[in-house]
Amino acid sequence: MYGRDPWGGPLEIAADSATDDDRSRNLQDYDRAALSRPLDETQQSWLLGPGEQKKKRYVDLGCIIVSRKIFIWTVGTILAAGLLAGFITLIVKTVPRHHHKPPPPDNYTLALNKALMFFNAQRSGKLPKHNNVSWRGNSCVNDGEPDTLFKDLSGGYYDAGDAIKFNFPQAFAMTMLSWSVIEYKGKFEAAGELNHVKDIIKWGTDYFLKTFNHTADTIDRIVSQVGKGDTTSETENDHYCWMRPEDIDYDRPVEECHSCSDLAAEMAASLASASIVFKDNKAYSQKLVHGAKTLFKFSRDQRGRYSNGNEAAKFYNSTGYYDEFVWGAAWLYYATGNNSYLQLATHPGIAKNAGAFWGGPYYGVLSWENKLAGAQVLLSRLRLFLSPGYPYEEILKTYHNQTSIFMCSFLPYYTSFNRTRGGLIQLNHGNPQPLQYAVNAAFLATLFSDYMKAADTPGWYCGPRFYSTDILRNFAETQINYILGKNPRKMSYVVGFGNHYPKHVHHRGASIPKNKVKYSCKGGWKWRDTSKPNPNTIVGAMVAGPDKHDGFRDVRSNYNYTEPTLAGNAGLVAALVALSGEKTAGIDKNTIFSAVPPMFPTPPPPPAPWKP
Repeated sequence: MYGRDPWGGPLEIAADSATDDDRSRNLQDYDRAALSRPLDETQQSWLLGPGEQKKKRYVDLGCIIVSRKIFIWTVGTILAAGLLAGFITLIVKTVPRHHHKPPPPDNYTLALNKALMFFNAQRSGKLPKHNNVSWRGNSCVNDGEPDTLFKDLSGGYYDAGDAIKFNFPQAFAMTMLSWSVIEYKGKFEAAGELNHVKDIIKWGTDYFLKTFNHTADTIDRIVSQVGKGDTTSETENDHYCWMRPEDIDYDRPVEECHSCSDLAAEMAASLASASIVFKDNKAYSQKLVHGAKTLFKFSRDQRGRYSNGNEAAKFYNSTGYYDEFVWGAAWLYYATGNNSYLQLATHPGIAKNAGAFWGGPYYGVLSWENKLAGAQVLLSRLRLFLSPGYPYEEILKTYHNQTSIFMCSFLPYYTSFNRTRGGLIQLNHGNPQPLQYAVNAAFLATLFSDYMKAADTPGWYCGPRFYSTDILRNFAETQINYILGKNPRKMSYVVGFGNHYPKHVHHRGASIPKNKVKYSCKGGWKWRDTSKPNPNTIVGAMVAGPDKHDGFRDVRSNYNYTEPTLAGNAGLVAALVALSGEKTAGIDKNTIFSAVPPMFPTPPPPPAPWKP
């Protein structure tokens, strides 16, 4: 019987009868046959079994033991990486680098830096060390009435080129500044002006807190004015005299009012809006909110116009107070979240008396005198982002629709307002001092455009025609560009911006040199009447502006051309910050709602399961 030999030869199975010698002989023959050719490795392993393996070497590191080969590779890799990193660092440090400078600030940001400086020049009282207006000093530190609640009325701001403190336009100016900070805080920060503008606002609100009993819940009087502006007599006062505020030595009377709904509601708006700006300073913010509540209650309880029958009617006459009711209530709602203020702001009767349902030649024109347009934009914001629904929706929708309508009136395709040949919109229909109205419209247009973008709304309808949000921004840019020098006279109407700007600004402090000479009431007239440029540059002041033919006379004696105001510059600051920086930056969508509770409260939990 034969089989297969695993070593490659034939295998013969011998019979059982074979002898042992035969078997031994045969096996020897088999071994010789098997070993007659070399064995492969597999066959050798079968015969020899596992060979002796090479012993691994290890390195004892104390806490662990690792293979010597791994240890050498690891150390070598680390050394190589270190050498490579050092080589790269050497190259980087020795090769000359090209520094990429950040892009220069845009014109709006540059103008913003200057426009804010105007408020430093207008400060009254003991000035802070960082005021940065070299020709200004402490002034009128004794404002007030001795032995009365209003014994200390120092601080605040002079209104324009004089030294009177008119609280009505001053409060509007502070409200506008606060509104711009709430919406565009990031842009102020990018421009390096956030702390500056907050200081400006606080200087105003600190003064307002002195003008009424801000710790009380109910009051019966507030201060409306400090100083006197009568030009019909030869008595020394803030209009008859031409003096530096630092040299004033005549009496400065204090005007109080007991029925002044418009003024009180505007001051409430200024404190309420500022409380949102300073919400991180909880104690101060709460003080402002309490003062705003007290003022607004006074405005509702003691009805009347602040300018009725007094000197203010000549300079800042108020024609009504229902617009301030809507404006003040809206700001108090945002500051407190109290629905009673929203109910008042959306009350049909108040809206009707404020003029929300009808047009008129000044419809949509925001100013120190009429805040309806601002209130409508402000409440349209609420509808766009929170949509409170019933019972507010009907009036909020009206405000929103009316906002859309007067935004249409700003566009050049419509004839609600004329334009000069140079492109300046005539919101006051050709009357003097047009710029303050144009900057407010530019701010509202840019802001409403940003609202729509934040709400993912591409535009709005003017009748059957649809316009994109960019159209509103373009309108704002044309107006601000005109003011900054893109006009037929190639003149910047913001002092200190550009190379060609007014040099004879109607302003007492700027027109009288700081030369240690105290000029009397009439002694300063020579500086008023001189044809020489002002010795001091009041940086950032936006003058009253050109006439309806783009004409402008740079003469100190004509305040309709050359006098700046707080209200005008506040609108300018708001418009400039809205247009500054990247177009994609947009608004701060949520800060203004920080005190507003959820519109739809969480429903109560379901009742416990029924048990028999």
